[in-house]
Amino acid sequence: MGTKPEVEEIDLKLESVPLLPLRDVVVFPHTVMPLFVGRKTSVNAITQAMGGNKYIFLVTQKDDKVENPQFNDLHEVGTLATILQMLKLPDGTIKVLVEGVKRAKVEAIVELEDYSEVRLSDLILEEDNATEVKAMMRLALESFEKYIKLNKKIPEEVLKMLKDVSDVERFSDVIIANLALKVSEKQELLGGDNAQDRLDKILAVIQSEIEVLDTEHKIQSRVRKQMESNQRDYYLNEQMKSIQKELGQAEDENEIEDLQLSINKAKMPKAAKEKAQSELKKLSRMSSQSSDASIIRTYIENLCDVPWKKKTIINKDLKKAQKILDDDHYGLDKVKERILEHLAVQTRVTHNKANILCLVGPPGVGKTSLGESIAKAVNRKYVRMALGGVRDEAEIRGHRRTYIGAMPGSIVQKMQKVKVKNPLFLLDEIEKMASDYRGDPSSAMLEVLDPEQNHTFNDHYLEVDYDLSQVMFVATANSLDLPQPLLDRMEIIELSGYTEDEKVQIAKCHLIKQAMDSNGVKAGEISFKDSAILNIIRYYTREAGVRGLNRTISTICRKVVKEVVLKKRKTKATITDKNLEKYLGVKKHRFGLAEENNQVGEVTGLAWTSVGGDLLTIEATAYKG
Repeated sequence: MGTKPEVEEIDLKLESVPLLPLRDVVVFPHTVMPLFVGRKTSVNAITQAMGGNKYIFLVTQKDDKVENPQFNDLHEVGTLATILQMLKLPDGTIKVLVEGVKRAKVEAIVELEDYSEVRLSDLILEEDNATEVKAMMRLALESFEKYIKLNKKIPEEVLKMLKDVSDVERFSDVIIANLALKVSEKQELLGGDNAQDRLDKILAVIQSEIEVLDTEHKIQSRVRKQMESNQRDYYLNEQMKSIQKELGQAEDENEIEDLQLSINKAKMPKAAKEKAQSELKKLSRMSSQSSDASIIRTYIENLCDVPWKKKTIINKDLKKAQKILDDDHYGLDKVKERILEHLAVQTRVTHNKANILCLVGPPGVGKTSLGESIAKAVNRKYVRMALGGVRDEAEIRGHRRTYIGAMPGSIVQKMQKVKVKNPLFLLDEIEKMASDYRGDPSSAMLEVLDPEQNHTFNDHYLEVDYDLSQVMFVATANSLDLPQPLLDRMEIIELSGYTEDEKVQIAKCHLIKQAMDSNGVKAGEISFKDSAILNIIRYYTREAGVRGLNRTISTICRKVVKEVVLKKRKTKATITDKNLEKYLGVKKHRFGLAEENNQVGEVTGLAWTSVGGDLLTIEATAYKG
């Protein structure tokens, strides 16, 4: 490494100078800059310069990716510089400290054996108006002084040196070298040949940089103030927590945080979340001892418990659905067919506004259990709401929060319990709703069962709309004694009573096994002959369904269990039509028998009832008149 040498003057017209192409950097006259050199030809050029007059020509490449630049790969204008110091590094590269002397233009490149030299010509900066140039220099100096105050990276010695410079070229070179410009912009200013144009560009650049730096300072100041404000808020919050802890109010803060977490997890729609956040804000300002606090807390909890997003994946396998329906219920072929049609449409049309099914039939034919089987068949969660005796509209829509002990209506409560937004909702015995002075629940049910309206069902307690459109509603009724508007919203599926043969099969496949399980009868302790089952149906039950049949079979099972426990029976009890009266007593009903001989004043007729056809004895009475 050497020290700054004495440099002799050079005549560019007579001498060529070693060439050092630069990447992504522009060196200006009167500035000192360190450079790292790695290319072999560049290292050789520096070595040659150090062995001679220390002059080297620095020019920027047009494309920094070119490894061996030719004449056309270099800019025309560069800087003649002297090498002040050179240091060889362990990896073979060289670090040099260079000082720009003056601008020069490349006239020709001379390719030597292991480096290149260039022939140069001087560049002169022309001044059209000396007075104007002087004024512009003064303005540039004032602007640059403002720029230095905003940009702390530039040493103040640069400004002191500029105040003593009168040469416009040196003045502009020093300023340009210290401005944050792109390489292309610096190269353009380096190659300029008019002093006024150069100073114009310098003034524009300095003014632009001042505005940018001023904006940066404003942003930094604003951010700093915000940080100080945040730190102040944090400090005050910590102090508040300490005070609340001393007063025993820390649990309230934890409760607010828990409620906020519940609101976030609930994935509510925008309107519901805004309502919840508004109520939470009120709660956070209240004392935990306030009577309103418990009301608001209960409201937020109820709002979070409603299933807003969660739902089950619907089964679209119709064969599987049909098997479940067949396994759970014997017969009812037309009903099952209609239900499968309904499910088939839902598998094809995702957003179909499905009809509300209403299963109408006499008691005991399996309406309620059929609804449960449908839920199992389509993989929906099952929820049942008994409407028998419901007289208050608030049972459906909920109570307003102004009432003491107000709660959501049964619809919302059932949805909270099932925890998904697409269950099968069974409305049991819908025709048994009644109206009184508290309102008409059947009118409230109109909105629930209307596919055009139930996507915005409004519960009085929640005060926000809730979407019931993805719920599959199934209603059951014993008769069609319903208000016409409500009847109009449902598709009626009638379930007639079972025939004798169907009841026999139901008893064999389902009822006997259920009765044995519920009464503790072991396999091998009892059996039923078909004739016995048929006689039970004919002579001991008179119904459209099978509930009475189930109770009668259970009665026989209990008697058999009693005999086994008292050790009066050691063999299997076989129930036949011969020993049926032993277990059930005398026959309760006549079946299919007319009088063998005609009786005076009597005639035999045929009658139709809800439990099937029957013979009817009609008596005639004569009156005077």
